[in-house]
Amino acid sequence: MIGVIDTDGECAEWAFPAEPGAVRTARHAVRGKLRAWGLEAVGDVTVLLVSELVTNSLRHASGPIGVRLVRPDPAAGDSEGGAALLVEVSDPIPDPPRERVAEPDDEGGRGLHLVAVSARRWGTRHGKSGKTVWFELALPGQ
Repeated sequence: MIGVIDTDGECAEWAFPAEPGAVRTARHAVRGKLRAWGLEAVGDVTVLLVSELVTNSLRHASGPIGVRLVRPDPAAGDSEGGAALLVEVSDPIPDPPRERVAEPDDEGGRGLHLVAVSARRWGTRHGKSGKTVWFELALPGQ
């Protein structure tokens, strides 16, 4: 997986080919894992943001697109305002995405803005080959 870092907690990760069906397949995989983990409360927003980031990768990358979820270890605690789900989307393009203001008639340009306003924190990092866009979503009641 491109740009993956070691983290505490349960992890699920997938690699999708850069093909049109990748977005739908990623949404289905993410929703299924969140359901299995009992995290349906953040399912809709997680699936929306993963869809946006995988779509960005699909538009610009020709190689595999990685998606990784990390569920925090409840025993570890969290000093930054409660437990958070970490979500990472990786691709082989090294250039970081740029957040921009989309005009009303623009067909794209809203994905990173959605991530920025929905996530507790987000960012990008370079890997050995490519980049990872990551975000954290606060988990209610944890």
